[in-house]
Amino acid sequence: MINTSIHKFHIPVMGLGFSIDTPIKVAHFGIDSVISIVDDDLIEKMRKHHCNNFGVQYEPILTKEEDHRAKRITAYLNLVDDIVHDNFEKLKNSYGKEQSDFEKYIELLPEDSELKFKYNDAVKNNSLEKIKEWVFSKIKPGNIDVNIMTKVDKPNYNKDVKLPVIYNDAHASLRGFANSKLKSSIVLSAGMNPRLYSYFEELEDFYPNENGELNKKIILKVNDYRSAIIQGKYLAKKGIWISEYRIESGLNCGGHAFATDGYLMGPILEEFKTNRELLINTTYEIYIDALKKKNRVANKLPRDIKITAQGGVGTFYEQKFLLDYYQVDSVGWGTPFLLVPEATNVDQNTLSLLTKATEDDLYLSRISPLGVPFNSIRGNSKDIEKLENALNGKPGSPCPKKYLQSNTEFSEKAICTASITYQTKKIDQLKSQNLDKNDFEAHYKKIIDKACLCVGLATSVLKKNDAAEKIDGDGVLICPGPNLAYFSKIVTLKEMIDHIYGRINLVTRKDRPNMFIKELKLYLNYLKEEIEGAEDNTSVSKLKYFDTFQKNISDGIEYYKNLFSSDNFKINKTIIHDLLDLEDEFETMKKQMKMLNLLPIESVEFSANLAVN
Repeated sequence: MINTSIHKFHIPVMGLGFSIDTPIKVAHFGIDSVISIVDDDLIEKMRKHHCNNFGVQYEPILTKEEDHRAKRITAYLNLVDDIVHDNFEKLKNSYGKEQSDFEKYIELLPEDSELKFKYNDAVKNNSLEKIKEWVFSKIKPGNIDVNIMTKVDKPNYNKDVKLPVIYNDAHASLRGFANSKLKSSIVLSAGMNPRLYSYFEELEDFYPNENGELNKKIILKVNDYRSAIIQGKYLAKKGIWISEYRIESGLNCGGHAFATDGYLMGPILEEFKTNRELLINTTYEIYIDALKKKNRVANKLPRDIKITAQGGVGTFYEQKFLLDYYQVDSVGWGTPFLLVPEATNVDQNTLSLLTKATEDDLYLSRISPLGVPFNSIRGNSKDIEKLENALNGKPGSPCPKKYLQSNTEFSEKAICTASITYQTKKIDQLKSQNLDKNDFEAHYKKIIDKACLCVGLATSVLKKNDAAEKIDGDGVLICPGPNLAYFSKIVTLKEMIDHIYGRINLVTRKDRPNMFIKELKLYLNYLKEEIEGAEDNTSVSKLKYFDTFQKNISDGIEYYKNLFSSDNFKINKTIIHDLLDLEDEFETMKKQMKMLNLLPIESVEFSANLAVN
């Protein structure tokens, strides 16, 4: 069957700035991508940069202006939309010309594309003019989607007066998107924020218009089905529809890693596949009822939802398997695109670091001030800068942007755990406790390990584009997923897309594990760290966590045994061998957990005791 869609992959959000202008670079080729709208300071600098590049008059939006954060985001998204549509019109005008952007548009399409088949056939038969109208009705630019972390919703102040909730960071970002002229989606990540979700009810573009269409849609990033249906029903009760559920691996991803309780991606995808219609019908009934109560347009038929997946995908065969077996609508390719300068923003020194990275260089760090594990790379210049400052008696960052201020240990007004203020106070507190040298060093390292993500994740894009008169520190932070270890050279946009569609192969290593095997290994490493960090008197809730974690891992291994042995997968013996090796490793870990009294002898008895207690 010939596929009528444009592309079956998308470029997810990467950090604060690595994909901040990716739509300008790729959307005219029909490729969907996601911009972070967390850092309005960076957004304003990039708006100025692109206004200068494209000959658009730039009027600055200063921080002293009321609602400056939302206004900056709206202005930038409108500019990106204008540029993308200008690029797309230029592409259309190159129709029929050799080595044009239009030809590149066609070349990038998958091999089963109806559009590609008919266009190439017309080229052979010299009949391009005959099908021009049909072709133009089929092509379209990629979506300019945006992302916010829902819980990065710091309150803001006018001097010492706390502003209303709608001026909180995530609220203002959402409003900036809602006020823009984009017809696209907002990706909600990092969990549920009821207060923010209620704010959607005040934004008109998230309701269906008179034709039953949504000008702005919601993509919910989730790690499991239970979270999806809870949040889907919650928003449906408000008359707000989730158009896409984007499943991301808990650990085999870039940026912040929100580990599940040992629940692996394969079983999660299976649950979505099995319950897709149930998810639609359950939320739709609630949604229609809510719209009627609000006297709004309600469609007669259930809205479609998309199910997409991302996290650790690295080969054409993995992409195809996700599309064919789990029936996802699109697959996200994030980390590999960090090595595509045509698509993302990475400075030259950091690009060199990425190309040399091995599995040992890529690790799950504790550097995020949010207290959430964060994928990082050893040797990044921000970590070097951070440690040098601490050695010179100046631990911490000045905290110029304040997006991740959340700690109230030392003051009523939150501060960031990566800041000079917090780390100085925390170290002074540590000195007063009369700890022995080893204990002091261990606690001290944890304090100074926190890094300023707000500055570090924005520095690379500013350096690459020369987009700021002054940069707050030279150190660059970058947040690739573990999958980067198997991509080792800088490539063109065409080369990366050819790899995605199986026309070439950029992964030359023969020892790259299957994405599901890699994720399982990451979860076992994560569990090992949890075991090592367990205290002697482990709480009942922590014991329950360990029990749930090991059960889900056990279930996941059994699921993969069946999957990899089935005709659907047609897999080589290496994957089965890797899986059995990991199962042996897991069985050894379970014995260790029992010896440390982290697991009950019988889980059934343990569950019963928990219920009684």
